[in-house]
Amino acid sequence: MDLVRTVTAAGVTTMTIDNPANRNALSTALLGQLLDALAASAADPDSRVVVLTHEGPVFSSGVDLKETAAAGPGDRLPAEMLADVLAVLWEFGKPVVARIAGPARAGGLGLIGAADIAVCVRSATFAFTEVRLGVIPAVISSTVLPRLAPRAAADLYLTGDVFDGARAAEIGLVTAAVAEDDLDDAVRRYCDSLVRGGPLALAGTKQLLRRTRADSIRADLADLAHRSAGYFKSAEGREGVAAAREKRDPSWIR
Repeated sequence: MDLVRTVTAAGVTTMTIDNPANRNALSTALLGQLLDALAASAADPDSRVVVLTHEGPVFSSGVDLKETAAAGPGDRLPAEMLADVLAVLWEFGKPVVARIAGPARAGGLGLIGAADIAVCVRSATFAFTEVRLGVIPAVISSTVLPRLAPRAAADLYLTGDVFDGARAAEIGLVTAAVAEDDLDDAVRRYCDSLVRGGPLALAGTKQLLRRTRADSIRADLADLAHRSAGYFKSAEGREGVAAAREKRDPSWIR
C-alpha cells in the first residue's frame, strides 16, 4: 500500500502522506516509506526542494496508537522510528517545506518542526496531546523545542491544549498562517524562491542554521526515543493509549 506518494516537477518534489482513513497516523510502514522517499529525493539532482503535505483533512494525528498498543515487548514502536525520520529531515541537504491544510497532533508536530519552512491554514489546529495519553513529547522535542518560544512550550506541552494556526505562527511552530484559499500560492512562492538558490549554497546554509545541533541531533534522538518508549510501555502509557482508542477518559481522571 502506498502510504507516501511522490511527484517531482520543476525542481519540487511533493511528498504526500496518504492514509486519510487512519488520519495519516505515523505507522512504522508509513515512516519507512517516508524514509525511502527522502533517500530518493536526496539522490535525485532534479529534486531541489521537498514539499511535505497530506491527503485528506488531517495533516497527521501523530504516531499510530493502534500499532503502538499492539506492540510486543521487543517490538520497535512507531515513536522510536519517528526519531529516524526526524533525524533525516533535520540533516536533509535540500530545503523542506511543510504544507499543513488541517489538524496536526503530537508526532505530526515533530515533522513540522523538522521542516525548514512550514505554512498552515489559519483554521488548522495543533496540540501536544502526549501528557493526556500518559506519555511525554520526547522524540519531537528535538525538532520542536528549537522553534518554540519557551513560555509557549511550557504552556502547550504541559496542558495539551489545542491551539490554532495564528498562534502556531506567533510562537514559531510554523513560518506563516494563511487563509485556506492562499495556502497553495504561499507554498508555491516559497518554492519558487528556494529553487533559485544554488544547491550547494542551500545545503551549506542549512548547516549554518543547524550548526548548534549538528553534532548531537542523532544522539539526542536516540536518548529521546528510549525515553519515549519507556513511557509508552509503562502501565500509565498503555492505559492512556487504550483510553484514547476507546474514546474514554483514562483512569487517572476522576
